[in-house]
Amino acid sequence: MATYNKHILVCGGSCCTSGNSAQIADNFKSTLAEKNLSNDVQVIQTGCFGLCDQGPVVKIMPDNTIYTHVKPNDVRRIVEEHIEGGKKVEDLLYVNPITGERVEDNKEPNKFHKKQIRIALRNCGVIDPENIKDYIAHDGYMALAKCLTEYTPEQVIEVVSASGLSGRGGAGFPTGKKWASSARAKADQKYVVCNADEGDPGAFMDRSILEGDPNSVLEAMAICGYAIGADKGLIYIRAEYPLAIERLKIAISQAEEMGLLGDNIMNSGFNFHIELRYGAGAFVCGEATALIHSMEGKRGEPTFKPPRTSEKGYNLKPTNVNNVETYANVPIIITKGAEWFSSIGTANSKGTKVFALAGKVNNVGLIEVPMGTTLREIIYEIGGGIKDNKKFKAVQTGGPSGGCLTERHLDIPIDYKSLTQAGSMMGSGGMVIMDESSCMVSIAKFYLDFTVPESCGKCTPCRIGNKRLYEMLDKITKGNGTMEDLEHLRNLSVVIKDTALCGLGQSSPNPILSTLDNFWDEYVEHVQDKKCRAGACKDLVQYEINPAVCVGCTACSRNCPVEAIKGELKKPHQIDNSICIKCGTCITKCKFNAIRIK
Repeated sequence: MATYNKHILVCGGSCCTSGNSAQIADNFKSTLAEKNLSNDVQVIQTGCFGLCDQGPVVKIMPDNTIYTHVKPNDVRRIVEEHIEGGKKVEDLLYVNPITGERVEDNKEPNKFHKKQIRIALRNCGVIDPENIKDYIAHDGYMALAKCLTEYTPEQVIEVVSASGLSGRGGAGFPTGKKWASSARAKADQKYVVCNADEGDPGAFMDRSILEGDPNSVLEAMAICGYAIGADKGLIYIRAEYPLAIERLKIAISQAEEMGLLGDNIMNSGFNFHIELRYGAGAFVCGEATALIHSMEGKRGEPTFKPPRTSEKGYNLKPTNVNNVETYANVPIIITKGAEWFSSIGTANSKGTKVFALAGKVNNVGLIEVPMGTTLREIIYEIGGGIKDNKKFKAVQTGGPSGGCLTERHLDIPIDYKSLTQAGSMMGSGGMVIMDESSCMVSIAKFYLDFTVPESCGKCTPCRIGNKRLYEMLDKITKGNGTMEDLEHLRNLSVVIKDTALCGLGQSSPNPILSTLDNFWDEYVEHVQDKKCRAGACKDLVQYEINPAVCVGCTACSRNCPVEAIKGELKKPHQIDNSICIKCGTCITKCKFNAIRIK
């Protein structure tokens, strides 16, 4: 068996895979073989490193050197200059988004990880997700072995309960309490379900865990099965996640071959089998009862509770449902202990939370921070600040179910209670950053535009009410709104929140209510002044050319798709706003910054 002195880790998450990281890994292997270095340097295609907008990413260990935006033809240079020559390839190092300088010692990307504690993501970017031996080498399946040999089912639930782990899918329900409820239920058959139907816009937390560390979820499901008395597991995953599905299939097959899933696991007499069920991308199927109906081949609609799924779930049998991130925490809680996990986070929110950091922030990517970390720390330290040095305006947490928070909320600790009190929610972990160019009325409209077609249609408040909310927002963004519309917008939002059947409808007005509370002046501007300060609502903006700056180069008129710009060569031009479609092409093409939005 070879003893490697160096490891080349190539990110194999979806973002980097789309950038041809598989070819990069193959090129490393062939180049190393050509240079007789295959027994000295190992190439591993891992899961997501977290620096998603820097991909494809390559990491050299033990040097801890991170190369970004790597292309297949960069491989030979990295091998010859770094691996053989011991010199870093400077033009592939991380670029500081503020200064534009290459960071030679790689402190900057490591700063991205400095305030993070990776628990659910502990193996992502570290191991080969398609090799179960890699997972086992990092204490994989030790937790399951410990449960089967040292703990009774009741003791397993006690450990999970004592850890303070709560559901990471959005509601934050205590995981141990949910497992205990399923364990108490009497039935001849029970099920363990993993909710991998991640539907929030801009969210990719669960997908990344499944792509980078699928065995952690499989192991946790088996532990849950032992604890509640279930021998069957089901993973409900959207069909749009082909890489996660492929790696789950590989992981299940390898675990079965090694006797870690299937019958008589580890000669304990405990049986546990896992199957995949595919969703078609219906957002409402993130709700447990709708998810179960979909798995049963029925229309994905929620039902009133009680009874809860822990009493009557899949096939009307007791069913425990947790999401991917929740399960990913379980094995390390068992191996390191409840006290260790509960020492991280806040008094009421234990452990860490994974977020998909997206939008107008320099370091877009996947992060995991202790509960209690502030929004300011995430945005300005981990996220590297706002792109192009623009001014921060808002952050949307919780996806379509959450709310928009402002600068005055930047120092609140991220935990379930604090976010709810601020008018938002934790949600599954989407976090979208907005700058001064964002129109908050349009943002609310965007989320309603997503929610309306995602309603299952079962209850009137969600089916009809959200449609009316969208229509009012559309009217306002087109300059036809009235102050009475703003009153109706708030009143109807409150009614829907109080009367909708499930979490989708009950939380759908949150983006409206939070923006009304925090950006009331923007709504009033849209209604009274017929103005969009961000220039995002096309019906409320006009373009104009500053005659003192325009040199008459004709670049704008030549590129205008509707010929709305007229003027003679070397003389100031004019825009006919009755024709202009506000596409922004003229602003992009003008080299003199002569065109502005008024």
